[in-house]
Parts: sequence; C-alpha cells; structure tokens
Amino acid sequence: MGIVIAVILLIVLSVVVLVGASKRRDRSAAGLSREARRRDAANPALSDGGATVQTGREVEAAAVTARAGTDVVPVPSAPPEPFVAPDPVAVGVSRRQFFNRSLVGMMGFGLSGFGGASIAFLWPQGVSGFGAKLKVGNLVELLADIESNNGFLYKPEGRMWLTAYPNGAVEKARAMYSAPELAGMTAGVEGGFDSGIIALYQKCPHLGCRVPNCVSSQWFECPCHGSKYNQVGEKRGGPAPRGMDRFAMSVTNGVLTVDTGTIIQGPPIGTNTTGQEAEGPNCIGQAADH
Repeated sequence: MGIVIAVILLIVLSVVVLVGASKRRDRSAAGLSREARRRDAANPALSDGGATVQTGREVEAAAVTARAGTDVVPVPSAPPEPFVAPDPVAVGVSRRQFFNRSLVGMMGFGLSGFGGASIAFLWPQGVSGFGAKLKVGNLVELLADIESNNGFLYKPEGRMWLTAYPNGAVEKARAMYSAPELAGMTAGVEGGFDSGIIALYQKCPHLGCRVPNCVSSQWFECPCHGSKYNQVGEKRGGPAPRGMDRFAMSVTNGVLTVDTGTIIQGPPIGTNTTGQEAEGPNCIGQAADH
C-alpha cells in the first residue's frame, strides 16, 4: 500500500513540475522579465552614458518610421511547385493508427498463442505411451509373466491389464467378440500356445475408477462401488452397465501389439464365455447382479 501511495505522489509532483515549467516558458516567450530589464539597466556595458534605453516597442516603432519613406522593391515570385502527396511512412502514424495497430497486434499475438496451445493439445501423441500402438512383447513370454503374477499382468504404459484367455472358450468368444479383440484371444489356438491373451482397459465402465485384481477370487473388483468382473473382464456383479472395456490387438510373428488408441466397449451383461466363478473370497463386499 505504501508503494502505491508513493507512486501516486511522485506522479502528482511530476505534473506540478511540468505545469510550472510550461508557465515559465510562456512568460519567457512574452519578453524580458522585469528583473532582467533592471539588471540590463544597471550593467555599464549595456548603457550608453546615461542615454535612455529604448524598449522593444520603441525600437519597432522607429524601424516602421524609417521604412515609411522608402520605396517598396517588388520581389519576383518563384514559380509554383507541383503538389506531391506526402509519404505516409515518412509522415508517420497518428495516435489513433498506433492504437489500432497495437490492438490488432496484441489480438493476433493472443490468438496465435491460443492456436498453438490448441494444436499442441490436439496433436497426436508420440509413438509410445497411452493412445498409441504398443508392442507389448513376445506372446510366450507375456503368458509366462501372467502366470507368474497369479493370472494378472498390469502394463502401466498402456493403462491395461493382460490376462490369459483359455483355448476352450474360443468358440463361444467368436460369436460374441469382434475381430480386433479376437486377434489376441484366439492366438493360443492359432499359434499353438497354451492360451490366448486379452488386453483390458483399467477403468471401470461404471464411473471410471481404476479396477484392481483380487488374488483370492481371481476376479477384477472395483473398490468404488463393488462392480466385479471375471478374469477376462466379463461382468459378474455390481452396478456397472457392461463388462470391462478392452483394446484392439494384433499378433505378428508371435509379438503382441495393443492399440491403446482404440477402446472397444465391454461385452453386455450376462456374458460369461469362460464360465469362471469366484475361486475364493471376494476382496470387495458382495454386490448383487444388475
């Protein structure tokens, strides 16, 4: 607050000084001040031995009288110069033009910043991370990792769960799931592996909570509202409107690629292609089927 008051006082003082200087200039332009004339009269170098010092008006009157008796000599006029329009750049810009151009420049700068931020936000993400096609790894090694992690393998870079899909349920899966999903689910049958694989989106389709696995039940169980899903993401209980969403997959030369930019809605309520029931106590309280 003290700084603001000091700045205001400084501005007021500057205005007073400028006004005073302007008035002094005006008085100086009108003629010599009284003190200046008094000093000139007292200066011996400017006096002519006691003669009266003429004022400016007296000098002007004497000059007019001297010119009155002389003939006026006409001076030939110069030929008129052709009119040349002034160069706007040389003349400069007016205050209004400066204000308008400044306003347009600031608006352009602001719109450029907004446009750059929008492009950066909408620009496709890099070749790695969520939203891109991720080469997750060799299918045989992934199945071994799933088994060593009690049936559930989490991949944070893709925000997904990887679980094994049993070969014995493939025929039921063909009638229920789309080709991008079946590419990984049928990889076990088509590639001669012990099982296929499925990539599930970590978010609960109810309200978006992250769904963890339950080691005792071998299900996915949402801690927010109690929705439950079997090991391949098919809904088994709770308020969720469908099974867990999943990603499109492809298998090339035994390498699994998951397209985390393509999220496929989970299967409808009542889907249970594997027939898996809870293999132990639930981690979350019991929730009635919906």
